[in-house]
Amino acid sequence: MAKLFGTDGVRGIANMDPMTAEMALAIGRATAHVCKQHDKRHRIVIGKDTRLSCYMIENALTAGICSMGVDVFLLGPLPTPGTAYITQSMRADAGIVISASHNPYQDNGIKIFTRDGYKLSYRLEEEIEEIIASGRINAIRPTAEEVGRAKRIDDATGRYIVFCKQSFPENLTLEGMKMVIDCSNGATYKVAPIIFRELEAEVTVIHGTPNGLNINDNCGSQHTQDLAAKVRELGADVGLAFDGDGDRLIAVDEHGEEFDGDHVMAICAKAMKEAGELNNNKVIITPMSNFGLRVAFDEMGIQYEDADVGDRNVLELMQQQGASIGGEQSGHTIFLDHHTTGDGIISALQLLAVMRRSGKPLSELGKVFQRAPQRLININVTSKPPLETIPEIMKAEAAANKELGNKGRTLIRYSGTQSMCRVMVEGPTEALVDQLASSLADTVKRTLG
Repeated sequence: MAKLFGTDGVRGIANMDPMTAEMALAIGRATAHVCKQHDKRHRIVIGKDTRLSCYMIENALTAGICSMGVDVFLLGPLPTPGTAYITQSMRADAGIVISASHNPYQDNGIKIFTRDGYKLSYRLEEEIEEIIASGRINAIRPTAEEVGRAKRIDDATGRYIVFCKQSFPENLTLEGMKMVIDCSNGATYKVAPIIFRELEAEVTVIHGTPNGLNINDNCGSQHTQDLAAKVRELGADVGLAFDGDGDRLIAVDEHGEEFDGDHVMAICAKAMKEAGELNNNKVIITPMSNFGLRVAFDEMGIQYEDADVGDRNVLELMQQQGASIGGEQSGHTIFLDHHTTGDGIISALQLLAVMRRSGKPLSELGKVFQRAPQRLININVTSKPPLETIPEIMKAEAAANKELGNKGRTLIRYSGTQSMCRVMVEGPTEALVDQLASSLADTVKRTLG
């Protein structure tokens, strides 16, 4: 069997291998088996986003889990970090999220959380893969009263709303703040408007009517043009864009300018340092973080360290280094004092708290970080051979780095969740960055496209 888990769970086109009902049933059975760690009635919670195919995958997972004598608690549409929280608060054996995050609706995925709200370790993922591949679980079949039950948890959204609001300072409100939120027709469409309105903000929602097919469709954290236009139209103070499963945040200032995860980390880390809340004076970033962020942290006297790309790798290094904040340029930011995983709504609340305490608009706060010219090009590929084994790409990248010298850098890497190769170039001028990125992308297309 081909490797099942990627950098963020299992992902693919719904109803095609590996995202079939048959595989979901097998994953449900294997997960239930692996997570039985104690002598009591076992339970697994399942949350999902708003894709049409979530119904199919949800029912298959439920059947597999119940067939192993484990109960299922169905949360319905809920952001991925909401499922992580409910898993922990209900003391469930595991939590499963059905979502392909920022991918288009035809894709879907399965992410698994342990009982303490952290994403499943690589070791346990490998164990699940081995169980499925070997077929040894097929002989385990509880019967009669030992078969599991399924039950829907009607108040899951309410629990998560309270949890998120607790991360916002008790002495602050959002009264008088005009904001626009883009829910990406995804998992935040119910909870996000309630949270910000209960904190007294004036909220306008766009892309908040999911129909199963429109999740991430030219909206959300990857497509902020509608959000920026609405902010300018209404004269709003801020715009907030979430992705399909609600674990990412991209913000827009009052002028419609986009603020990505690097901006959020720079603004919040500075405020945390000034308040004495930046654990070990350290922030964890990834190689995708902008060169300008590193310069900003150097000027602020904040230490930083690179984790491998992927929120689980960021979290692991945060725990090792005792850091309280870390994240990715894509908007996946982890505030470890508030949650065990990246949460777009909690990230937004921390950013809004800085705005409230400082009394400054987002455009002014953003001056702490000057982005270096950067170009990122995604190239669809048919295979993913190790890049270091392709001389043409290595030669082209070496030539680009030589031209940049110490004024920039290149990064070529595969996406962990899609059949893509990402080419990133940063440098002193837009013209040079565009030229080198286009040249490198052409080389990748010729060799891998």
